Amino acid sequence: MKVFVKYFASIREALGPGEWVELPEGASVGLLRDTLIARSPAHAEALARGRAVRAALQQLMCEETAVLPDGAEVAFFPPVTGG
Repeated sequence: MKVFVKYFASIREALGPGEWVELPEGASVGLLRDTLIARSPAHAEALARGRAVRAALQQLMCEETAVLPDGAEVAFFPPVTGG
């Protein structure tokens, strides 16, 4: 199955606006993140497990355990702070 990944803020600056990713059926957001981390050094740095990264599935905040449907849209972005 394929999902479309969008990047925002500093992650977008490092990786571009987005990309399609092919995953096995039943994949989770966490597996997607791990797949992207393995894709390139830039992905590994931007989405590293030690970094605070939020995810949204179909424009709703989600946990990494969320299961992805075929054709899903997933967004990764850093936490937002206000002041």
